[in-house]
Amino acid sequence: MNPQRVKTYQLTDRLHAGRIARVSADDIVPTVSAWLAELDTSSPLVDDLACMLRTGDWTAAHAIAEILSVDVTVTA
Repeated sequence: MNPQRVKTYQLTDRLHAGRIARVSADDIVPTVSAWLAELDTSSPLVDDLACMLRTGDWTAAHAIAEILSVDVTVTA
């Protein structure tokens, strides 16, 4: 029996060139929230982004990521 692999997500901050983080689903909210905090802002959409990624709703996840100026993909 193979253990289920934990998904790793690559987050790219589109407002800061070269800023990329590879994180687990549990680290999406703290990572994106920290990036927003550097801009003196926050958004409840960060929690929605993490939820959509956990449930596999990529259409909604990409729409939310667009608003947050973040690109997200699953890494191997």
